[in-house]
Amino acid sequence: MKVKVMAFARYGELLGFIEAELPLPEPPTMDELLKHPFLAKLPPNALLAVNQRYVCRDEILCSGDEIALMPPVSGG
Repeated sequence: MKVKVMAFARYGELLGFIEAELPLPEPPTMDELLKHPFLAKLPPNALLAVNQRYVCRDEILCSGDEIALMPPVSGG
C-alpha cells in the first residue's frame, strides 16, 4: 500500500523529487510518514495536506492518499 507525495515550491529541490510514491507507514499517520528517509530534509514548519485538506501530524493516512508538502507562506 502506498501514498502519493508531492513536494511544492522549494521543497521539490530540497527533497530531490516533485512527486513520489512512498509505502504507507505503520502506524499509518502523517508523523510516521515524515520519518521516511526521502523526507528527512523537510523543515518542521512545513504545511501538510492530505487529499487537498490541511492536516496535523497525527492525521491517519489511507492507501492512495495524496500528500502535499508546502513551505509556509508569508507576506504583508
